[in-house]
Amino acid sequence: MRKFLWSFFEIVETVTVAIVAVFLIRTFVAQPFLVSGSSMEPTFRDGNYLLIDELAYRFREPGRGEVIVFRYPGDHRSFYIKRVIGMPGERVVIERDAVTVYLSDQTTKVLHEPYIDTLKGTFGRFEATLGADEYFVMGDNRGFSFDSRSWGPITRADIIGLVRFRLWPAQTAAIFSAPLY
Repeated sequence: MRKFLWSFFEIVETVTVAIVAVFLIRTFVAQPFLVSGSSMEPTFRDGNYLLIDELAYRFREPGRGEVIVFRYPGDHRSFYIKRVIGMPGERVVIERDAVTVYLSDQTTKVLHEPYIDTLKGTFGRFEATLGADEYFVMGDNRGFSFDSRSWGPITRADIIGLVRFRLWPAQTAAIFSAPLY
């Protein structure tokens, strides 16, 4: 009987450690995310399974071009995936199929965006000036993306984490980093 109880205790201990480890990792380090919709095509497609790094932004601020997951400002129960285009204190201007960012030091940067389909582009005219804690985000599929052009900038507090890996489908598994502008 003693041997049975000891074995039972070891099983309970192992299961408890595993549950606590999974909880801590999912809460503070990384979590899975399933892409729903076409707003990030061609970079991410509907049904892609991603791994989100929740730890990186505890030590640094989000960077331009990084793909992030965040809480939708209109309903914090919904999560969105978009690309950071404008940073705090900047002005973002969209016109003539180009995205121009007016940096806080009065220089301008026209974004070269290799991740969007050049045939679809970024059409229309839009302008936004960001506050000290605001980020302008857009989907890569500009014609079919519900993003900062529709509901305004997001705040730093809304951001959950940085997309690091595409895990599924297996044939398109990849590691992601921000493009160089």
